Amino acid sequence: MPKTARDVPPPLELACLKALWTLGEGNVRSVQQSLAHSRPLAYTTVMTVLDRLVRKGKLTRRKVGRSFVYSPTATRDTLRKAAVRELLEGFFDGSPEQLLVFLRTEEAKPALATVAEAEGQIDPVLL
Repeated sequence: MPKTARDVPPPLELACLKALWTLGEGNVRSVQQSLAHSRPLAYTTVMTVLDRLVRKGKLTRRKVGRSFVYSPTATRDTLRKAAVRELLEGFFDGSPEQLLVFLRTEEAKPALATVAEAEGQIDPVLL
């Protein structure tokens, strides 16, 4: 089965996009430094990921001196919509209603667990 191009980038590409959304634009070194606190990556790794994002149309680059400066073309909201669309199609048969029902059910679980724990802590003999 041939692979299809996904609109939602994999985690490392997404991390680089997030760094550039924060920076506005930057070169490989600035993206690498932005990621360093959470993901220490080699310069060449970041350069490869940024070049891949350019080929996918998520970034543009322009030559400044001896290096490239990268700018995001994809917005956070565009990728969020694509991620939600993939989630809906993959797990909820394209139904936003099914997703909402699931989220409401999952949101209620911690509250129900807290009630169950509290009830389990009361000694029934005392009642």
